[in-house]
Amino acid sequence: MSDAFFQLPKAKNEPVLSYAPGSPEKAALKAKMAEMKGQTIEIPQTIGGKKIMEGEKIAIRPPHDHKHILGYYYKGGSQHVQMAIDAAAAAKPAWEAMPWEERAAIFLKAADLLAGPYRAKMNAATMLGQSKNAYQAEIDCVAELCDFYRFNAEYMIQIYSEQPQSPALTWNRMEYRALEGFVFAITPFNFTSIAGNLPAAPALMGNTVIWKPAETQIYSAAVIMEIFEAAGLPAGVINLLLVDGPIAGDLIFSHPDFAGLHFTGSTKVFQGMWTTIGKNIAKYKSYPRIVGETGGKDFILAHPSANPTALAVAMVRGAFEYQGQKCSAASRAYVPSSIWPAVKEKAVALVKDMKMGSPEDFRNFINAVIDERAFDKITNYIVLARDAKDAEIIAGGKYDKTKGYFIEPTLVVVTDPKHRLLQEEIFGPVLTIYVYEDAQFDEMPALVNSTSPYALTGAIFAQDRGVIHALSNALRHSAGNFYINDKPTGAVVGQQPFGGARASGTNDKAGSVWNLLRWVSPRAMKENFDPPVDYTYPFMGEE
Repeated sequence: MSDAFFQLPKAKNEPVLSYAPGSPEKAALKAKMAEMKGQTIEIPQTIGGKKIMEGEKIAIRPPHDHKHILGYYYKGGSQHVQMAIDAAAAAKPAWEAMPWEERAAIFLKAADLLAGPYRAKMNAATMLGQSKNAYQAEIDCVAELCDFYRFNAEYMIQIYSEQPQSPALTWNRMEYRALEGFVFAITPFNFTSIAGNLPAAPALMGNTVIWKPAETQIYSAAVIMEIFEAAGLPAGVINLLLVDGPIAGDLIFSHPDFAGLHFTGSTKVFQGMWTTIGKNIAKYKSYPRIVGETGGKDFILAHPSANPTALAVAMVRGAFEYQGQKCSAASRAYVPSSIWPAVKEKAVALVKDMKMGSPEDFRNFINAVIDERAFDKITNYIVLARDAKDAEIIAGGKYDKTKGYFIEPTLVVVTDPKHRLLQEEIFGPVLTIYVYEDAQFDEMPALVNSTSPYALTGAIFAQDRGVIHALSNALRHSAGNFYINDKPTGAVVGQQPFGGARASGTNDKAGSVWNLLRWVSPRAMKENFDPPVDYTYPFMGEE
């Protein structure tokens, strides 16, 4: 029982370490990477606090060195899905009843463990398992994940403190209950922070969770689970399930206690799950909360007044950091002909300067794409660009999967404003550019707004303030995260809540109060201090 109004430590964004030559963090990270690469580990499922080491053993290989084996994970089946459902149900009463400050303490401790003793291990796992360079790993699996845990605790308090008015002789209260049932979290490969946040956010609000990470992210997911346990998370609150998606979905989406879906992944998969949930709607105790962040075909639109150098840097950084494997990555750019020569010269020079190879060599800016399936999909688009009469590759365009899944950062210029390369999500290091005549500028916002079904991120470049104002209004619904004179990637928790609409998701803004609100079910309570003892009202008296 609480006898104080507790205050949380003030949330601050976790500093991003530089990993500069000679720095202690660089030495520690290199040593940890060498240590982990020299081991062959086995990763179990974690269900109800138990380590399940049964089923098929699947090898985990670095995308940049696919002949090497980092370890194995145990792939589960339908019986493990049922075990996870049962474990979540068993853990729910005690977890939901736990005071908020105790739940908060677990995730605040997890953040401190991550920023401290687990920092090198978390970075090393992400770099080796997902082929991220040191900076991309640091901003993702350490800084952003710490931010999620710390800021979410503050947002929880903000929600709980939202209370109604109470007139005389009454006391009105609002409590924010966990959902009735369990939450299913499905997480992607490209951001370890998303993998760590999607199960944690509903859990913080008192829900129990079944967590299914992407197969290509299991290596770092195991470290997240280790941190949860070290932080004191009770058994069964978050259950790490390593099964095929359809096997999990068959049981989970037909279970009456399914209460919510927290998803990041492809638009097609999300739409398929939504359809399944809709067909099963009569089976559930409550209407499930469906929260998803999906695809993007993110744009950069430049005005003739844009700074050519700043634009070129934003294009290549926005498109090619982490090999373009970000939902927010710049995938299409619209550049006026008057500044195109300067932009082209700078962008091509930057791409040619980028070194590609293993993240174990810190000089490499570009690493491997996640797996062979992604490699084949992305390179098919490069072949399309190479063979098309209305497209020209002006930088990059080469690829090789002999040792790892390496694709050069590729700049493509097209002459058709409705080209496939401007419409379809590629999710790789390919930036398609449409060069327009300056006199056509007024047509560009409508073109940008209508070319793609997505609305996740977008950026505009201009010096003219009137243009900035006009574009911000014209592109109001084209992106959930909108950038002015900046690349369309790099949202920071507590600064730019992230999410988009249209085919890009439900726009519930991960790392914000709006997201956490989806994981609670409010109950309004009224207490009458002086209840009436007569049924009559004054209007009933004689005139």
